[in-house]
Amino acid sequence: MSRSQARIPTVLIADDMKANRELLAEMLREEGYDIVLAEDGEKALEVFLTKPPDLALLDVLMPGRTGFAVCRAAKSRPETRLIPVVLVTGLSNKEDRLAGIECGADDFLSKPVHKEELLARVRSLLRLKHFTDELENAETVLFSLALSIEAKDRYTEGHCERLSQYSVLLAQQLNLPEELRTALRWGGIVHDVGKVAVPEHILLKPGPLTPEERKIIEQHPVVGERICAPLKSFRHVLPIIRHHHERLDGSGYPDGLKGEEVPLTARILQTVDIYDALATDRPYRKALSPESAFSTMREEVKRGWWDGALVQELERLFAEKEDKASAGPSAA
Repeated sequence: MSRSQARIPTVLIADDMKANRELLAEMLREEGYDIVLAEDGEKALEVFLTKPPDLALLDVLMPGRTGFAVCRAAKSRPETRLIPVVLVTGLSNKEDRLAGIECGADDFLSKPVHKEELLARVRSLLRLKHFTDELENAETVLFSLALSIEAKDRYTEGHCERLSQYSVLLAQQLNLPEELRTALRWGGIVHDVGKVAVPEHILLKPGPLTPEERKIIEQHPVVGERICAPLKSFRHVLPIIRHHHERLDGSGYPDGLKGEEVPLTARILQTVDIYDALATDRPYRKALSPESAFSTMREEVKRGWWDGALVQELERLFAEKEDKASAGPSAA
């Protein structure tokens, strides 16, 4: 795409000194950027919230909200946290730099600002923002694809969202690190994205599958992993996608892993997946009660299929949730 066809990046410049704003604006307008000006921190934050820029240059020492405060507020919001922020400052001591890093700043410029340095920093951070946007677009497409697959079967409506929610709750109960909780949140949505390669007459077949049809179905974790593999942010999600149909006795698919070979995150999603399948209506049977669902799962644990410790943790999680609901608001 040529520069004339590409969207022109918008740069927010926030400084309480008019001369400083105009100097930075002139340097950047010469390069073809759209400029939005703010004379203090409050107006800068308003721009972030109403018309998010592609990059922000924030003076540190502004009346009211400082550049540090605006940066911290922007980085704390999911919709603006990925916008690059450059703090422009005449301060040079280490403590101020550390304060900028702690509030989430992506870079610093020292006053007086030199044009070549300004343009180099802006170009570099805008390239990073472009890659981030592309990554988010790819993730959005994957999530939409996964949910469209789920929507084909009325019996699985809401299944992905429940798996995502329950998996994260179970991960929290197990004190898993945040990056694995995020992987489970995403994995709950996209774990079956590989079913896009399964013909609908097999995917929605009400009766038993033939051996040939089962082989096709059992390839969907491999296809799903292949679809998601290019996304580096999915590195912890890939094992969930590929291995959530393994069994601890090695009878699962696609790789026949046994015991601890099955990644913990895959076992967590698997445990939640089995429960949700048992506790919701299916074409061939009505939903089981929670008690019956867990009873069935305990029997299957004895066969060596599932992780008994995770089944116990999930049952405890649901019991605690039920106790809180029964107790009502006074229990809070």
